[in-house]
Amino acid sequence: MSKESSGITIPTSWRIKRYYLYIIVTVIALVLPWITVDGNHFFLLSFDKLKLHLAFVQFDMQELYLMPFLLMLMFLGIFGMTVVGGRVFCGWVCPQTVFRVIYRDLIETKILGLRKRIKNKQLEPDMSKAENKVKKVIAVLLWTALSILAAADFMWFFVPPEDFFTYLANPTDHWTLFGSVIGIALFLIYDIIFLQENFCVYVCPYSRVQSVLYDEHTVMALYDMHRGGHIYDEHHNKLFTKQKDIQVEEPHAECTACESCVTVCPTHIDIRKGLQLECINCLECVDACTTVMGKLGKPSLVTWSSDYEIVDQKGKTKYFRTKVLAYIALLVGLMIILGMMGSTKEHMLLNINKETRLYSVKQLPDNKFRVENAYEFLLQNTESQKMKFYFEVIPPKGMEGKIIIAKPSTEFTAVPGIKKKKIVVLRTEEMLVDNERKDTVIPITIRAYAIGHEDKIVVFRKSTFVFPRADIVRGTK
Repeated sequence: MSKESSGITIPTSWRIKRYYLYIIVTVIALVLPWITVDGNHFFLLSFDKLKLHLAFVQFDMQELYLMPFLLMLMFLGIFGMTVVGGRVFCGWVCPQTVFRVIYRDLIETKILGLRKRIKNKQLEPDMSKAENKVKKVIAVLLWTALSILAAADFMWFFVPPEDFFTYLANPTDHWTLFGSVIGIALFLIYDIIFLQENFCVYVCPYSRVQSVLYDEHTVMALYDMHRGGHIYDEHHNKLFTKQKDIQVEEPHAECTACESCVTVCPTHIDIRKGLQLECINCLECVDACTTVMGKLGKPSLVTWSSDYEIVDQKGKTKYFRTKVLAYIALLVGLMIILGMMGSTKEHMLLNINKETRLYSVKQLPDNKFRVENAYEFLLQNTESQKMKFYFEVIPPKGMEGKIIIAKPSTEFTAVPGIKKKKIVVLRTEEMLVDNERKDTVIPITIRAYAIGHEDKIVVFRKSTFVFPRADIVRGTK
């Protein structure tokens, strides 16, 4: 709830709003792998079963052409967020930031009291005290347990929970899975406890990319030097540490030099220095300055705004500008393409290869004949249950019913995920083409379908039926 101080309304802090978002994101990440619709997950990339589940629809690995569009959607989304709101992804969604908040603010500060205040992230605990050493060990153990949970949750998007725990019960038979969980957990322990925000500053490539994406309207945490005064020179050398010294040069400077914005910063920067790649847009500095200046009855000197509005003072920030609209158009276009491609999913896969022999001809009594073409059909059932399948030949107009399936003569069963090879023989005893000079290639369509699901589980494939020359058919050659 907002509160007022000297006529200035102090809104709910950005930190609390981030916590709410962290809770929502964490719950979604933990619960989503357990939700299935008709046995399909919202997202599952199973290398074990060679399946892709997307939006509760199951795709075969041969349909992995969807993955590039998903990756483009993800990266363009993050880049678009950066153009609009700077490194807002880092401060509000990135697992690294969420995990650091859980470990530093929740475990070390709130639960164990190892750190004194969330608002002072620069003051490290006094590890010379035995009490703090015990608390540190407990913090590491708690985070180790959470790291294993986080590693397992990550793997659930590749090995679904229903298989994960079965496999984990026999680790000697599933070393890759077991090793992946342990490896990810060890990385998270090192990263969150020891590497800390240095990961954001020195390891994550995103901080290097951001400067290319920014423009003068990009929204970020900014210090208003016009009101607060210039604390640093153009070479980022600190000029003042006390308000009275600042006001000697700039009498109207409002910065109190309390450095609350500095002590609260998780990446250990001074926002008053200007734009820095270490800033993750968590807006903790905005909260700190809002509280301090609010007590003085003044608006915050650090705000979430743009260079155009705060530094250059040219006017209001333009959110819907050409670059942003271009990103929106690209994202909408990609989603439409992805939706269209996903909606055309085939519920069975069928490859048809004709045998090297073009045809076989057999002479029958009463001047009759039989022409056969042989094919190799490779069929895969992409549903979650075994089904019975059969085929139908669709010849050109005027040849209806003249080309029949000689083999197989009955329907057959295909289990999910296993390629089924069938030798298919098409036969005719009719004079389809009376050509004395050459063989005739007749275009045909093969309709393959699941028995009882003819309308939904059906595919069509183009092929050919080769009919020999008339002299070969009549046996005169």
